[in-house]
Amino acid sequence: FESNESIILIAATNRPDVLDPALLRPGRFDRQVVVPNPDIVGREKILKVHVRNVPLAPNVDLKVIARGTPGFSGADLMNLVNESALMAARRNKRLVTMAEFEDAKDKIMMGAERRSSAMTQAEKELTAYHEAGHAILALNVPTADPLHKATIIPRGRALGMVMQLPEGDRYSMSYKYMISRLAIMMGGRVAEEFKFGKENITSGASSDIEQATKLARAMVTRWGFSDKLGHV
Repeated sequence: FESNESIILIAATNRPDVLDPALLRPGRFDRQVVVPNPDIVGREKILKVHVRNVPLAPNVDLKVIARGTPGFSGADLMNLVNESALMAARRNKRLVTMAEFEDAKDKIMMGAERRSSAMTQAEKELTAYHEAGHAILALNVPTADPLHKATIIPRGRALGMVMQLPEGDRYSMSYKYMISRLAIMMGGRVAEEFKFGKENITSGASSDIEQATKLARAMVTRWGFSDKLGHV
C-alpha cells in the first residue's frame, strides 16, 4: 500500500503468544488491542440486545443471568438466548421464563440432562449427601459466593452439582477466599464419609479432588502462600 492510501489492515488471533515477532515490528501489526470476554455489565447489555425480539416472562432477570455466566463471550450469550427460546417452544410456552434460561445455561455449561440415567436409589441418596456437603460448606465458610442452587439431576459426566452465583466478576482471589474454595470442593467427600463411613466413600469426588489439587498447587507454586516454601 502507498503511505497516502488511508488503508488500515486489521487481523485477529486467539494466540498472540505464537505469532512470529517479525509480524509485530513497527510498520506492520504494531498496534495490539486486547478484546477480553465481556464483564458482568457488558454481559447484561449484550443479553438486552439478543432478547429484543424474544417474548420474556416478568420473572426473567438479565442481571442474575449475567452474574451466572462469567467467561461467556458474546456468541455464548447469543447461544444462551436462542437455546432458552427453543426450550420454551418445546414446552409450548408463549413466554421464555427464568426456568428456560437456567436450564439452557446448565446445558451449555454442564451438558444435557440425563434423566434416563439408571441410578439406583442408593446412588441417588449418596449423590444427594455429596452435593449437600458442598452446599452446606458454601453457606457457612467465609467469603464464599452466594449459593444459587443444588441438584442431583445428572448432566454430562456429573451426577449432580452445586452452583454459586458471584456478586460480580472476580479478577483476583484472596487467601481467605481460596481456603474457602478448597473447603467447598472437599465438602462432598467429607459428607460421604460422615454419613456412610470411610469404607463407603466413592469415586464421585474425583473432579473435586482434581480441582482442589490444582488450586492448592497454584497457591504454593505460583502465589507464594506456603510458609514452608515461601515465594517460589
